[in-house]
Amino acid sequence: MIAGLFIFNHKGEVLISRIYRDDIGRNACDAFRVNVIHARQSVRSPVTNIARTSFFHTKRGNIWLCAVTKQNVNAVLVFEFLSKMIEVMQSYFGKINEENIKNNFVLIYELLDEVLDFGYPQKTDTGILKTFITQQGIKSQTKEETTQITSQVTGQIGWRREGIKYRRNELFLDILESVNLLMSPQGQVLSAHVAGRVVMKSYLSGMPECKFGMNDKLVLEKNSKGNDDAQKSSGKPSIAIDDCTFHQCVKLSKFESERSISFIPADGEFELMRYRTTKDISLPFRVIPLVRDIARTKMEVKVVLKSNFKPTLLAQKIEVRIPTPLNTSGVQVLCMKGKAKYKASENAIVWKMKRMGGMKESQISAEIELLPTADKKKWSRPPISMNFEVPFAPSGLKVRYLKVFEPKLNYNDHDVVKWVRYIGKSGLYETRC
Repeated sequence: MIAGLFIFNHKGEVLISRIYRDDIGRNACDAFRVNVIHARQSVRSPVTNIARTSFFHTKRGNIWLCAVTKQNVNAVLVFEFLSKMIEVMQSYFGKINEENIKNNFVLIYELLDEVLDFGYPQKTDTGILKTFITQQGIKSQTKEETTQITSQVTGQIGWRREGIKYRRNELFLDILESVNLLMSPQGQVLSAHVAGRVVMKSYLSGMPECKFGMNDKLVLEKNSKGNDDAQKSSGKPSIAIDDCTFHQCVKLSKFESERSISFIPADGEFELMRYRTTKDISLPFRVIPLVRDIARTKMEVKVVLKSNFKPTLLAQKIEVRIPTPLNTSGVQVLCMKGKAKYKASENAIVWKMKRMGGMKESQISAEIELLPTADKKKWSRPPISMNFEVPFAPSGLKVRYLKVFEPKLNYNDHDVVKWVRYIGKSGLYETRC
């Protein structure tokens, strides 16, 4: 695995040197200094091979962090470790610079002894490390503290400590989605996908186990046992999730076998999962553009905005950006709702509305005066972009159930106050004109 780890300043001087295996020596520092830090041409690749030795390096400010190995290791794992090591150092002494590293070199060596064992990454969680390594050094521990540290490091639940108590057990679940779209002027969807996150705030006593279910297509098809009529009769539309990633607390074996998300939640706020969908996306808005050249120095732009969601819902923070040519001299804007303004510095007409109901329609018209130019090249017409926020999930994801079990403290699912919120936002939401 990792044979050595070095920290250099911008001059190439070694600030921290820790060697874990005897297949490399201190001369590896000289090779990295000459071939990377003091190279005549800037080294763009984060991995450099010198004399059958691989150097994985990352830079923060004027500080170089480099992991060295002679083995064929997993590069992603090494860079993930370097990233975690940077996070750990930042949590202990803030900004990573030469002065802080020199002032805390004893602490850094203590951390390196804990996070790596014979070159293999061990515990890199800041919460666990801070329970027994402080800025003053290793503090004396009682038997209870030692037992708690051992269970967190070697056990399966390193993300949650025991003995947490709340007067009121609450669980907040936010479904946060970003919808991305590229549409042709005729209304044809060229590309569309939704990137979603499930963020949870957990204020639960003890060590509860939670189960989270959603309208995943595989789950509903499994429950209906391949019977399409059963799925139709349920009245719950399903979504096809293309890919997803989970927090470390999720039991992946249960998800793969039962497609149920079972976990012991971390205390406070954390990201439970990320997902991505590309099929059956409910597009909140449709932009219909009409651009017409009246004369050589005048053009007319008309944009119709239609909302495609339930009339009982309200969209907020709506902003439509209509690009204008570079040789625009003046713009006259007329809009039915909201406020519109031409911003010369951004070469765009910005149309803003505080809110808009579902199944509504609004439009804006603008006359654009152009300066005569000798350039015969036609204006490329950049796409119209849009920002918004809607109180539903454009992917169609719905929370089917959220259950909590805590047998030791004698409280069950009915004693927990649960809140679920859906927020859909625009990502790159564009319509060609």
